[in-house]
Amino acid sequence: MIRISEHIIDPENEMKSFREKQSNSGAIASFIGVVRDDGRTESLTLSHYPGFTERQIEVFAEEAKRRWAYQDSLILHRVGRMMTREPIVLVAVSAPHRRAAFEACDFLMDKLKCEAPFWKQETIGGQTKWIEPRAEDRTDLDRWS
Repeated sequence: MIRISEHIIDPENEMKSFREKQSNSGAIASFIGVVRDDGRTESLTLSHYPGFTERQIEVFAEEAKRRWAYQDSLILHRVGRMMTREPIVLVAVSAPHRRAAFEACDFLMDKLKCEAPFWKQETIGGQTKWIEPRAEDRTDLDRWS
């Protein structure tokens, strides 16, 4: 399942629901990304093109499934304005064994961070600036090539 929404993500309830559907899985790996509370960042704002963004994320999920043959995935992503500590993204992957779940989840996060069509703005000290993936994020993505 892929869902992009302006509504706050409730990771615990989403994971409970996801877990209940995984009758044959031996492993579920997940990642929750939150807006950093670094003492400077006030908010993060993401925008996207509805429909297009979901289709691109589906391509990432299909690639991951070909690589690791996992059973199911859950990809939830926020858009709009988010305050510090609010969840931005939840990715969960179920698989028969842990390695496939871990690697597929990690791969999906790297793809979301660097290649998903989201436009990100960070507000610090009342000033808003566009942000791009860091060099470290691109290095993480490159290891899957």
